[in-house]
Amino acid sequence: MEFDIDIGRIIKTVNKTECKRVGLQFPEGLKRQAVGIACKIEEKTGAEVLISGNPCFGACDIDTALAANVDVLFHFAHSQMGKHENVVFIEARSNVDVIPAVRAALELLTEDRIGVITTVQHVHKFEEVCGFLRENGKECIVAKGDLRVSYPGQVLGCNFTAARVDCAEILYVGSGMFHPLGVAIATGKRVIAADPYLKTAVEVNPERFQRIRGGYIARSMGAQIFGIIVSSKSGQNRMELARKLRDIALKHGKEAHILMMDLVTPDQLLQFKADAYVNTACPRITIDDAERFHAPVLTPQEFEVAVGEREWDKIEMDEIVEDAGE
Repeated sequence: MEFDIDIGRIIKTVNKTECKRVGLQFPEGLKRQAVGIACKIEEKTGAEVLISGNPCFGACDIDTALAANVDVLFHFAHSQMGKHENVVFIEARSNVDVIPAVRAALELLTEDRIGVITTVQHVHKFEEVCGFLRENGKECIVAKGDLRVSYPGQVLGCNFTAARVDCAEILYVGSGMFHPLGVAIATGKRVIAADPYLKTAVEVNPERFQRIRGGYIARSMGAQIFGIIVSSKSGQNRMELARKLRDIALKHGKEAHILMMDLVTPDQLLQFKADAYVNTACPRITIDDAERFHAPVLTPQEFEVAVGEREWDKIEMDEIVEDAGE
């Protein structure tokens, strides 16, 4: 994938603030560019550059240890989330042509009024996308999400608030199926996913996904001991929710223990003895790594179904939302 990264802005910021020590944090897909970018910064500024070697899964995942040891930390690829004293977010924008995929999606769209969503990599293409749709008789609805997202129409792997729009059909522009699948389940609307890299479009069908998740819930119904996972990452920490879930477990005669960790992996959970787990950290962990865990890992909503606190038909997609009152 080709991305545009504003290295000039980084060099200008370092020189202007006279920073002596600079930190760089990259998501997995951009780590190969880390050394080249570090060399350019050192050459143009004379500053010492430290590169984070830790995994990075989103704007919620700031390397706070590195940030504490540098004058400024540049966090790449994601839009700003939360307030950090010395962290600067450097967004990565894809330069791929999105119109071929949107053209393919046009054949699948059945409504005249379309909600349009994407990820931060393509938000700069909204005007182009909406212009094309309007030329083909469609009205575009682009809504602002909550405080967790930076741009109108932007969705995250943990937040689909920008997709809650007043229309029956939604067009997602971006790669992968996690985001459009989450939107389909969270909103109950028909979702068309247009992939700019494959230049294809498909209708999202959440039924198979829901059947698979139903299997994990069924396997957890006989569980007596639950491990409730809490992330120590500032942007994912939902301790209040974890305590609420522990109380629900106790109410239903179950044993529950809160496990706090930075990185949630199958190997980490192997060390604990629990019949099933509930994940309050990044919602994607539950979905992306489901088959790798030795025991079922449920979303908070799925857990409530498993213990009889919630009806099957009331399952929702797990999201981390942030409104003005939080």
